[in-house]
Amino acid sequence: MLIWIIFLVISATQIYLKIGVIPQDFMLRSSILILAFYINYGLLVPNLLLNKKTLLYFVALLAFGAFFLFIMDETLPKPKFKPPNTRDLGNAKNIFPSIKPLPSFLNFRGFFPSGGLLLLIFALSTSVKLGIEWFKSEKKRVEIESQKVNSELSFLKAQLNPHFLFNSLNSIYSLAHKQSKDTTNAIVILSDLMRYMIYEANKELVPLEKEVEYIKNYIALQLLRLKDSSNVKINIHGNLNYSIEPLLLISFIENAFKYGTDFKGKTNILIKLNIESDLLKLYVQNSVSHQQTKTKSSGIGLENIKNRLKLLYPNQHTIRIKHNKDSYEVTLILKLKKQ
Repeated sequence: MLIWIIFLVISATQIYLKIGVIPQDFMLRSSILILAFYINYGLLVPNLLLNKKTLLYFVALLAFGAFFLFIMDETLPKPKFKPPNTRDLGNAKNIFPSIKPLPSFLNFRGFFPSGGLLLLIFALSTSVKLGIEWFKSEKKRVEIESQKVNSELSFLKAQLNPHFLFNSLNSIYSLAHKQSKDTTNAIVILSDLMRYMIYEANKELVPLEKEVEYIKNYIALQLLRLKDSSNVKINIHGNLNYSIEPLLLISFIENAFKYGTDFKGKTNILIKLNIESDLLKLYVQNSVSHQQTKTKSSGIGLENIKNRLKLLYPNQHTIRIKHNKDSYEVTLILKLKKQ
C-alpha cells in the first residue's frame, strides 16, 4: 500500500508540474494500471511464465495489454486542455479529406502516454514476481542444505558415541582382567566421560575448557590400563576462553592410544594442544606397531571427524596426516569461535 501511495503521489506531482492540472480520470487510469500489475503478477507469471509456457505468456500479455489500452484510450473520457495559441495553418481536412485518424490506442503518439506506462508496469510486476520466487527457492534450498548438514552431523555423532564407548569399555575390561585396583577409578572416570557425552555433546557448541577436561579424563582412563606410560607426553597451553563443537578432537587422541603401543607394551604418544589468538593447533604423534593389523572398523572415528570438519568448518581448518613406517602424525589447525 505504501509503495502504491508513493507511486500515485509521484505520478500526480509530475503531471501537475507538466500541465498545471490533475486530470479527473487520474485515479481511474491509475487503478487500471494497478489492476494490470496484479493480473500479470498473480495470474500470468505464476501460471504461464513460471511453468515455462513462454509463448503463451507473451500472447496473453499482448492481449491484456491491448485490452487495457483500449479501455484507457477509447472508453475513458479524454481530458480537456486549452490548446496553445497557434497560427491558422489552413483547413487540413480539405487537403487530406480521405485520411481518417487512427484509434488513439493504435496511434503512435497516443501509445506512449498509456502504452509506455503499461509496458513499464508489466515489466515491473514480472521482475518483482520472478525476484520473489527466486528468493523463496533460494531460501528453501538453503534450508534443505542446512537440514542435510544437520542430519549428517547427527549420523556422525551417532556413530562416534558407540565407537568411543566400545574403546573405553575395552580399556576397563583390560584392567578388570588383570584384577587391577584401578578398575574402580576407571569406572568413575568413564561415568564422567559418559555424563559429558549425554549432557554436553548434544549441544551445538561447548566451552573449549570442558572439551579439554573431557580429553584429560579420557587420557587418564587410558593411562590406567597401560603397562608403560613413561613416553606419553601431553602439553596443553593457551587461552581456553573459546567455544568448539563437542567431541571434535577426541578421535585423534583415541586413535593415538589405539595404535601407539608397540609389541613390548611400551606406548609412545606426544600430544600438543596450543591456542594462539583464535587458532587451535593440535599435534598428535604416535608410534606404529608392525604387529597390529587394522580391522574393518579401524579409523571410523577419524573419518567421521574429517567429515564433521568439512561440514562445520569449511575453509576454516587445515588437517595434515603424515604416515611413516614407524609413526603416525596428525596436525590440525582450526579457527575457534568466541564464547
